[in-house]
Amino acid sequence: MHPSNRPTADDLDELFTYHAPTDEQRVQYGVLRDAAKEFAGVILQNTPACADQSAAIRKVREAIMTANAAVALDQKENVRKAVIANTRRAE
Repeated sequence: MHPSNRPTADDLDELFTYHAPTDEQRVQYGVLRDAAKEFAGVILQNTPACADQSAAIRKVREAIMTANAAVALDQKENVRKAVIANTRRAE
């Protein structure tokens, strides 16, 4: 599913299915997590303790979750694109 497309029932099955990570994806998750933790630390050290600070750190958490979803779903999306491309070539 392209982000600009409206989700279908098939897309929902894909989006809400567990995707066991590959070794490459585990590395990607680690890199993303480390960078997010570093940035959250910068926010914590350079902003006053307040609701906005909490919101900023929450947004970093949301961003890492969305980035992780991009990694998890990318492999399936690439497979889907290859199937579509091969189907079009056969026509």
